[in-house]
Amino acid sequence: MKFKYAAVLSIVALISVGCGNVESQSQQSETQPQAETVAETPAAGDVQSSGAFIDAEHPTKGTASIITENGKKYIQFDQKFKSDNGPDLFVILHKDDKLPITGIKEADYTAIAPLKSTSGAQKYEIPENVDVSNFKSVAIWCRKFNATFGYAVLKA
Repeated sequence: MKFKYAAVLSIVALISVGCGNVESQSQQSETQPQAETVAETPAAGDVQSSGAFIDAEHPTKGTASIITENGKKYIQFDQKFKSDNGPDLFVILHKDDKLPITGIKEADYTAIAPLKSTSGAQKYEIPENVDVSNFKSVAIWCRKFNATFGYAVLKA
């Protein structure tokens, strides 16, 4: 009788220890993505200008800002940034404060970089040879179809 009692007690103890390890592994897995999200969040810099995105060909939400950080200029999107997916999407600076839905002229913009993600905070370095004061807006632009997904008019 004592053997059966000891065997049952041993099995219960093993199951309890095993479940504890599974739970702590589960908690580690759940907290890890949060740490990655924090790491991807751009650090705040000195904001030069900013504006809320306006829909064009596709719904586009959030805020774009031009910031200076450690002597370099960046385009920064906030956590609320969201746009539709599409082929060949780029972040561009445009000379006008009202962009056409299609047919952007090459002389009116400069491409900064391919869009990293269609949602969330992100940051793009502006090349040193680009004079930001020559541009009035930031846009999400489909190079393949020359279509403006959305744009933000920059205000100081």
